[in-house]
Amino acid sequence: MNKRNTILLKLLFPPVWLIFLLTVFSAAALTAVFVNGRETSPIAYAVYVIAFYTLSVLCLACWKTLPGYFGNIRGKVYSNRYANRYLTDPAFKNHVSLYISLGINLLFAAVNAVSAAVYSTAWFVIFAVYYAIMSVMRFLLLRYVNRNSIGQSRVGELRRSRLCAYILMLVNLILTGAVLMMVTFGRGFSYRGILIYVMALYTFYITISAVIDLLRYRKLGSPVMSVSKIITFAQALVSMLFLETAMFAQFGEAMAPENQRLMIMLTGGGIAVTVVVMAVWVIVRNTKEIRKMKPTD
Repeated sequence: MNKRNTILLKLLFPPVWLIFLLTVFSAAALTAVFVNGRETSPIAYAVYVIAFYTLSVLCLACWKTLPGYFGNIRGKVYSNRYANRYLTDPAFKNHVSLYISLGINLLFAAVNAVSAAVYSTAWFVIFAVYYAIMSVMRFLLLRYVNRNSIGQSRVGELRRSRLCAYILMLVNLILTGAVLMMVTFGRGFSYRGILIYVMALYTFYITISAVIDLLRYRKLGSPVMSVSKIITFAQALVSMLFLETAMFAQFGEAMAPENQRLMIMLTGGGIAVTVVVMAVWVIVRNTKEIRKMKPTD
């Protein structure tokens, strides 16, 4: 390696202590430049160059070192028996997720029930009932998988899945009540400051994850696992409706209230139709398959 390449490598991959000092200096210098309004001064341009260099070598350092760290962490995770099973066994992962989802739904149901008692408003009653119904469905699925292994009884899974689909139909009554309150009384969710962006990212994340899981678990052919993901997807859609009302409250000054109500009605109606179609599809499909099969349990 010639001298020129050696110098270039040292410039691109300086010592860790130097990267740290450059990062601290760049952050402090940029702050001073912007706070004092010196964005176009000669000193500012020098700071920009140093900051660009710092960002470049920092990215290169991460590119060089992080894959190794991630590989070591991944190896340690997979070496753990329970973590390995969670990441590689879809049935076990779904079982654990049922426990987590049941706990979250019960917590939300309790919080809304207490809020309904304290504030004496039907708004919290509706959501207490909504989360209670979600908890019932997840409890029924969890009770089944605790007593029976996935794939042990096809008829049993079809029947439990169909029962949850019937219960899922009740979600539309709760959703209709929520939409009516949003439209009639202007009720909705609101998040302050940066929290709305956090909730937006979380809502989009759970919705995309629900769609992916819905397709992935459907391929496994387990009615219980499939309906659990349908329930999660339905809950994610309702969360999108809540996010829409929060976005109107935060950024909807330029939109007329009539248009906001129309959008809420269209979104709520679309979600209700989607949930009904999914529930009916599960009921019809499972009923036909049960009639074709000889019951074994």
